Amino acid sequence: MRRDRPHRSAATGSEEMIRCVGLLKVYESPSGRVQAVRGVDLSIGRGRSVAVVGPSGSGKSSLLRLVSGIDDPTAGDVIVDGINISRLSSKDRRMTQAAKLSHVFQRPSDNLLEHLTVAEQVERVARARRAERGAVDDLLERLELVERSGHLPSQLSGGEQQRVAFARAAVGDPAVIIADEPTAELDAVSTARILDTIDELSRRGITILVATHDPLVLAHIDEIVMLRDGAVASVTRGGTELAVIDGAGRLQLPLAVRSAFSEGRARMTWDPVREVLTVEAP
Repeated sequence: MRRDRPHRSAATGSEEMIRCVGLLKVYESPSGRVQAVRGVDLSIGRGRSVAVVGPSGSGKSSLLRLVSGIDDPTAGDVIVDGINISRLSSKDRRMTQAAKLSHVFQRPSDNLLEHLTVAEQVERVARARRAERGAVDDLLERLELVERSGHLPSQLSGGEQQRVAFARAAVGDPAVIIADEPTAELDAVSTARILDTIDELSRRGITILVATHDPLVLAHIDEIVMLRDGAVASVTRGGTELAVIDGAGRLQLPLAVRSAFSEGRARMTWDPVREVLTVEAP
């Protein structure tokens, strides 16, 4: 098992939990090769909540599947809590996923085993992570699922199913929870409960990575990563949109100002005293 030395996130000053380096994912389709993820460099600090946004087809779900270790990258690396999961054997990757990573799928029913009750769903994961029984009871209480603990998934609403999915994901305090459009199929009440869940997990120090179109989710998130055509276009932190400089030194201009550079060229001037970079149309 290859372990990369953990280091500090330059963006947040916190210890880095997730690092993507030159991440590339290419799919073959009837119309040819499709680059779903293109050269993504991304750093996420421990305990941060981050949303990946972008238009349909921008690569959000593909990026999340790569970080989860569900799919293999065509090139590049995914490092989670110091472990380069993209270089692990199948066995070591499964062990790392079980211990450190949880993935919540968009459709609530895809996250659950239909023959297990609510309590059994969570207990199954708790045993795999060697969590105490009290951790199961605590999560069911926090997510208002105690009264539904003996019910099967078919007896639950979509919102209840998704809360069970988050309970399974969170039991045993994994390092990272990854959720793909977790509120897309939920009503307003269920969405509010899922958002409360995300807040609670983040307070517990769990790193949260979600793909979403939902503005309500974005209001509960520390950072927003904008994807466009499979590449990181910008990162918004504290309400400020930041341009992205990738590992090769390429600067991604925000979409709102790209029209000023119709020739696709820019003149840049660096003032080392003030640490100010000026970008002008030629």
